[in-house]
Amino acid sequence: MKLFNRKKININSISIPDFGWTLVEDQKGIKQWVNPEQTIALSLNFFDFEPDLPTINQIDELRSFYRNQIVSYNGGLIEVNNIQLKEYKAVKTIFKLPQEPTGMTYIASFTIPFEKYSYVVKIQAPEVGVTGMRDSVIATKLMNENQISIGENGYEGWFKDPYDLSFNQGTMMNKSEEKQYDIEFPEHPLSQARKILDIIASEISFSAELEKIKKFEK
Repeated sequence: MKLFNRKKININSISIPDFGWTLVEDQKGIKQWVNPEQTIALSLNFFDFEPDLPTINQIDELRSFYRNQIVSYNGGLIEVNNIQLKEYKAVKTIFKLPQEPTGMTYIASFTIPFEKYSYVVKIQAPEVGVTGMRDSVIATKLMNENQISIGENGYEGWFKDPYDLSFNQGTMMNKSEEKQYDIEFPEHPLSQARKILDIIASEISFSAELEKIKKFEK
């Protein structure tokens, strides 16, 4: 029975909305779509081996794990949370990575681990064209409200790790990237990434064979 189930578990055991986007890759380990503007990539990834997550239950350890990974690329955390997708435990992550010469790429994901497999739904949304508008508008607003100030090294109170105020490495989250500002900048790549994640969380479906395999319990 285990061998039978193993053959059946594959990338098609999970279904996500593709938004009518263009399918640009379709393999046993990845399906990828690109939006019509070619500014956002969405992928469903299947890994046929044990997940490398240290835990799914200890949130501080999980955040530290991802923080160490993304900082090695000079990036930063925006969100790491353990969540429930239908009846399955998952990890929601949003990272930022600096682009050259300017702007940020936002990577938003759901990781759905099982004991011997895992799935990752990933959105990659780079800033294109004129960058920094959201930062500039919100920074000016917060300056006028005396919530941030200008110091010797730029804005004070502007950058922070969302979970560890003592951490100051990589490219940290800034206040304009808080979710409350998405409504003011609906076309910003971070706003788009969060919106897409929310839709996927609502519409994702899992095939019956996934109910028969062992969950990731660390």
